[in-house]
Amino acid sequence: MSVVEISSKEQFSSLLTSSRLVVADFYADWCGPCKAIAPAYNSLATQLSRPNHITFTKINVDHQQDLAKAYGVTAMPTFIVFKNGRVNQTVKGANPAQLNQIVQKLASEASQSDDAAGAGEGSSSGELWLGGAVAKGYSDITDQIDVKGLELLNRDTDTAEPRAIFGASKPSGLAAKGKGKASSQADWTESDTDEQLMLYIPFNSTLKVHSLQITSLPPTDTDDDETPMRPRNLHIYKNTSHVLGFDEADGIPPVQKVEIQSGDWDAKTGTATVTLRFVNFQNVTSLVLFFVDGDGDSEKLRVDRIRVIGEAGANRTMGKLEKIGDEPGE
Repeated sequence: MSVVEISSKEQFSSLLTSSRLVVADFYADWCGPCKAIAPAYNSLATQLSRPNHITFTKINVDHQQDLAKAYGVTAMPTFIVFKNGRVNQTVKGANPAQLNQIVQKLASEASQSDDAAGAGEGSSSGELWLGGAVAKGYSDITDQIDVKGLELLNRDTDTAEPRAIFGASKPSGLAAKGKGKASSQADWTESDTDEQLMLYIPFNSTLKVHSLQITSLPPTDTDDDETPMRPRNLHIYKNTSHVLGFDEADGIPPVQKVEIQSGDWDAKTGTATVTLRFVNFQNVTSLVLFFVDGDGDSEKLRVDRIRVIGEAGANRTMGKLEKIGDEPGE
């Protein structure tokens, strides 16, 4: 069957992580326009569906109210196109021409990316890079970060600004196979006067944060005392209105303390997954990550990428469900 009927929030979250593009048709049995556009939607699904690449789904809002609320769906039909687990396009109403145009364009882009990736390992497809597996039922919600509000204390100004470590691209340290500064422009950040870093991460919406993926790729072909270290001890705070000063953080108990062991770092991606105590990270509007020290004796600490894994919260409450396209009394 070309169209997948969603029966649970967990099933939908799994599809978002396993399929590059997911098209969701939020509908209701009582909605006339939903029934009118169904044949066109099914035809599009039959034409474009590809396992693990393009998946078409139907979500009955009366049966899956949590999903409708999570994505702010208040009118039927609403079509949402997800790319790499993130909302990319939204079509409200029974507009088959608009829906067809958007989906065809994204499907074509995805096909071109596959062709580019197949041309060789060095090719760049521009797709989201992840350093580790995403826990079932959750997705990458790094796009919820307010990058303009990021703050990073004790950064070496010769390295990248904090927004770079939340970029979607593959770290240059991996492309250079661990040779570090082989890249002409740093896309990682390092500490300056000592090994500590203090990072403030504000979000555009209220989140549930399950885990963090932290990538660190210090060069391995040098014995220089200034070779940066990977993080070891990390203190995590939530819902502060600003970045914490180092002295200020010493007087505030963190929500969670983490010690990253040497065996936690993935050998291929240089990434450690930090699983949080999920019950303590509900309704999160900001995080402060205090990198206390590293795994060696250097006075430099390096971070290449950070990904935030969890659930994006609703931007607005779910109101009365309405249908689009029918006049009253029809």
